[in-house]
Amino acid sequence: MPGIEIKSSMDSRYLQPTAIIDSDHATIRRYADETVEGIGDDTKAKAVRLYYRVRDEIWYDPYTPFYRPEHYRASFILLRKRGFCVPKASLLCALGRACGIPTRIGFATVRNHLATRQLIEYIGTDLFVYHGYVEFYLNGAWIKATPAFNKQLCQRHHVEPLEFDGTRDSIFQPHNSNNQRFMEYVADHGTFADVPVEEIVSAWKKAYGEDRMSHWIAEFEENQGVLNRNFFKEDVVKG
Repeated sequence: MPGIEIKSSMDSRYLQPTAIIDSDHATIRRYADETVEGIGDDTKAKAVRLYYRVRDEIWYDPYTPFYRPEHYRASFILLRKRGFCVPKASLLCALGRACGIPTRIGFATVRNHLATRQLIEYIGTDLFVYHGYVEFYLNGAWIKATPAFNKQLCQRHHVEPLEFDGTRDSIFQPHNSNNQRFMEYVADHGTFADVPVEEIVSAWKKAYGEDRMSHWIAEFEENQGVLNRNFFKEDVVKG
């Protein structure tokens, strides 16, 4: 779908740091400056460069903590170099703001996803609630960008990596390279200036069950936030 034109003045919240989207953190600013070095004043080119760096340098990992604000903090994700869709979107959002680009975070519920047999068994469904993406304000319109899946992971799942040109929305691949159904957007949850952690956790409890959520949290607490699971080596779900 095309980017949505803004009819009113720009909301300054989309340029400001927050406790989670900490675009003023020294490591975020340094990483942003390094990424866009040499581009000059081309805002669209900066957004594109930031997108590809987050997409491929920060590996997609659904088995990372999710229940505290610090689990989504951009500087923490940059240090950890991995995370699922929402932490990666938080990082890209922070980098956009660090470069002076109005940037916000959005959420949708999707079916299927880039999943494995083990992950679907772990969460109990192929419905992924509060899948995260980013919107950059470029040339007078909000343009969607989804940096979740690094190219190495896409290749393993026979899906073309999601490209972004700063002009058209980049949200999902509807089919894999074998023309099999890949992803379907089920519900739109809107856009935010910050990561709504309580809202996400509440929606997950409703979708996946409180007992399952309590088990996940206990696992993370017992293992200091690191699970003995390697998503990259799990069994790919075939169309």
